[in-house]
Amino acid sequence: MNARPLIDPQLIYLEPDVRQRRRGQEILARFPEARQVEVDSHWRIPDLFNDPSSLDSWLRIKRDVLVLGVKKTLAMRPNGRSADFIAPSSSNGCAMACSYCYVPRRKGYANPVSLFVNLDEIADAIRRHALKLGRKDEANTIDPVDWVYDLGENGDLSVDATVCDNVRDLVAAFRSMPNAKGSFATKYVNRDLLGYDPQGRTRIRFSLMPPGMAKLVDVRTSPIGERITAINDFVAAGYEVHANFSPVIVHENWEAEWKALFREIDDQLSPAARAQFKCEIIMLTHNAGLHEINMGWHPKGEAALWRPDLQEEKISESGMVNLRYRAGWKRQWLFRLQQWLEEAMPYCEVRYAF
Repeated sequence: MNARPLIDPQLIYLEPDVRQRRRGQEILARFPEARQVEVDSHWRIPDLFNDPSSLDSWLRIKRDVLVLGVKKTLAMRPNGRSADFIAPSSSNGCAMACSYCYVPRRKGYANPVSLFVNLDEIADAIRRHALKLGRKDEANTIDPVDWVYDLGENGDLSVDATVCDNVRDLVAAFRSMPNAKGSFATKYVNRDLLGYDPQGRTRIRFSLMPPGMAKLVDVRTSPIGERITAINDFVAAGYEVHANFSPVIVHENWEAEWKALFREIDDQLSPAARAQFKCEIIMLTHNAGLHEINMGWHPKGEAALWRPDLQEEKISESGMVNLRYRAGWKRQWLFRLQQWLEEAMPYCEVRYAF
C-alpha cells in the first residue's frame, strides 16, 4: 500500500473569494471529498491557530488540513542575503515539521500549508518590479548578473507543487524575465519539478545537514542522501542548484558529522553540478516560545536545539527575542566549518554565512 502524501486534506479552510479564482477551483476539484469551511481570513482561524490543544495532533493537522486564501500584499522586500528581494509568497506554512522552523513562532501552534490562489497577480507583481529595476549593473554575492527573488520564505515550494501548479507557473514566469531569477530552499525531493523547464532561471537551494541530526529534527522531510542524489538531476534539468547548510547545530560530535557530509556531497556531484555549486551557511537560532511548543510534540529534538549552556539572547530584526550561539563561540565555530568545507569542496563558494 502506498503511503499517504504529505498533504492529503480532509478539511479545507477557504476565503470566500477562493471559489471565484481558477486556481482555487482547480484545487477544490482535486479534493472533492474534503470538507470545506469558509473563513474571513486565512490568518484568522480560531480553531486552528493559537490553539494549544493542536499540539496533540501536530503532524495529523499538517497532513489533513489545507488553507486557501488570496495574497493581499504584493510588495517586494529587500533582502541582501539569500536573495536581492523577498517576493510575495505563494504559500505560508509547511506540511513538513522541522522542529527548528521559525514559522510556528509567528503563527502559534498548528501550521499547515496555506496556498494563495492568485498566483497570476503574484507573478505579475514580480515581473513589473524586475522590469522597473532594469539591468543589474553591479555584481554581488547573491548573483553576478540577475536580480534574485526568494519565492518560498515561509514554506517549501517542492511540497506545494504536489497540490497545485503555483510553482510550475512561477518557474514559467521567470523564463520570460531576462534580468531576474527565482529562488527557493527545499527539504523535499519532488521529481515532478524536473519537467518544469526552468532554463537556468530558477535556483533551488537544497537544505543539507548531517543525516543523523536530520533524522532527529527534520521531521517528514526527504532523507539527506536523497537530497544529495537529486542535485545532479536538477542541474541536468536546467536548474541552478546550490546548498543551504542550515541550520548548523553544534554538539559534541558535530565536526565528524559535517566532515562526513561534505565528503559525501563531493563524492556525488557531477562536473556540471560542481561548476555552478555555491552555498549558504546559517547557524541555528532558537526561541523560548518555540521551545515550549516543541516540548509538547517533539521533546527529543530539543536536546540538540535547546542549549542554554551554548546560547545567548539576541533581538532579531523583527523585534523577537531569539537564542543564538554565544557570539564569540559562534565566530569560531563558523570559521572552523568553513575550513572543513574548503578542505572538502574548494570549488564551493560560500555566498554568505551567519
